[in-house]
Amino acid sequence: MSFVDLYSSGEHSRNLAHFASIATLASVDGEVNPKEKELLDRFARKLDITDKEYSEVMDQKNQYPIDPPNNSEKRLERLFDLFKIIFADHEIDDEEMILIKKYALGLGFSSEQAKEVISRSIRLFSGKFDFDEYLYFVKNK
Repeated sequence: MSFVDLYSSGEHSRNLAHFASIATLASVDGEVNPKEKELLDRFARKLDITDKEYSEVMDQKNQYPIDPPNNSEKRLERLFDLFKIIFADHEIDDEEMILIKKYALGLGFSSEQAKEVISRSIRLFSGKFDFDEYLYFVKNK
């Protein structure tokens, strides 16, 4: 049973699953350092994670793996969700960039695919795309 299955369905359960995956990534190299903790605290606020949920996720004995979907559209949807969270403050910092790269790889993207989808996503979320890209998105549903 995945971590998400432990909670009711809906947006909060998706947010909780994202947070658990992000926390697992942050702790993959051992202890969560102060910078990572600050980033996790920020994500917890953005995702509306309760103190109890935060404590449970951060408990050292709990490790919640990224449960990568076997379909590329679902993987993109999870990455999209994380980009929405990251860009809630209209910017992406270095720590968030490192995290999103790890997350994309954890979702099953190859290194090259991750690089490309992250680059395109940043252009879209930051509003730095050209007219041809805009035209494509407007005309193609």
